Amino acid sequence: MTEVVDVLVLGGGPAALCIASELSHSGVDVAGIAPQPIDAPWPNTYGVWAEELRSLGLEHLLEHRWNDSVSYFGSGGDAQDQSMVHGIDYGLFDRVALQQHWLGRAQGVRWHQDTAERLEVGSLKTSVTCGSGTTLQARLVIDASGSRTPHIRRPDQGPVAGQAAYGVVGRFSRNPIETGRFVLMDYRCDHLSEEQCSEPPTFLYAMDLGDGVFFVEETSLALAPGVPYDVLKQRLLQRLEKRDVEITELIHEEFCLFPMNLPLPDRSQPVLAFGGSASMVHPASGYMVGSLLRRGPGLARAIAEALKNRELGSAALARCGWQALWPLDLVLRHQLYQFGLGRLMGFNESLLRTHFATFFSLPQEDWIGFLTNTLPLTRLMAVMLRLFALSPWDLRRGLVLGAPRSQLPTWAQSKG
Repeated sequence: MTEVVDVLVLGGGPAALCIASELSHSGVDVAGIAPQPIDAPWPNTYGVWAEELRSLGLEHLLEHRWNDSVSYFGSGGDAQDQSMVHGIDYGLFDRVALQQHWLGRAQGVRWHQDTAERLEVGSLKTSVTCGSGTTLQARLVIDASGSRTPHIRRPDQGPVAGQAAYGVVGRFSRNPIETGRFVLMDYRCDHLSEEQCSEPPTFLYAMDLGDGVFFVEETSLALAPGVPYDVLKQRLLQRLEKRDVEITELIHEEFCLFPMNLPLPDRSQPVLAFGGSASMVHPASGYMVGSLLRRGPGLARAIAEALKNRELGSAALARCGWQALWPLDLVLRHQLYQFGLGRLMGFNESLLRTHFATFFSLPQEDWIGFLTNTLPLTRLMAVMLRLFALSPWDLRRGLVLGAPRSQLPTWAQSKG
């Protein structure tokens, strides 16, 4: 007889570990299906504003922390090289510590190294057929396997824009950024040719990791389809060359591509999602781990409470989960963020620099709340209206109507 658990979690990354650990910590009987060993190293870096972790009491999960956090929104050259100081600490997760934090809270979870191939929803439970041929059953299935999952339904709203990035951890002939500094966005474009300036805008995201090691990453805000890695790599090397910097030791290469405007899932379906599967990537910043840490415990509590009613089957339990994960306030905030991203995707290099320079001139509690999605809906709307009021005329026009055709780069004009 096949064992039936309360909740079966699909996936082995941060989202899966987060929700499995919170459910287990809430006394729920949990099992998981992960394609790799559950303690396998995670390849990508995860950044977070330190304030997000301070409010959760989890600052010990940071491997690096910078109080010198800046951005550059000039076009380049001595006259326009002034940095914009953010005045708030930024951190990089210790990936091992973060993983162990969740694994420690998930000691009661039974993990199966396998793949979920087919889901069959019954009146009371859901059966999952694995690649190995094994069948597992649960009262509720939570798909936390990422945005490319085939098991979660969502509406088709056109091409999905991806934030693409190519990065290098290494040593350099000279420091690529100031010692002890974190650079959130460097939009200076004096290293680009005239033709490149008409292509998708990109920026540098960089940090001093200590001991002569730096992480530098060329990033595209969002584009459908995403900017190719070879283009990002070329631009990064050009940026470094412009500042007489060469890579002398390549320690690690990082390739990232994740959806920024993925539609919210169909919240009537009998399978729940969490993380990228649930469109939890912030449409304005591309960040998600802070949101996992904030929203995971509340979702777990709601599910644990619903599970007490033994008459509730998979569909009813999933409905309780969807309501807890995506209440109306968060749905409307997500729609506002997606609207804003749609406008920014049509901006050329100059308009983007103007926009971000204006955005970071807002009071710190406003822009940090915007980037972390911690502002209530009414406050978020007020911040967006204030940003509009502070914006110069050409930026206001772009925010309302989209960038004029004459200002769009050639790659965007060709998309009709």
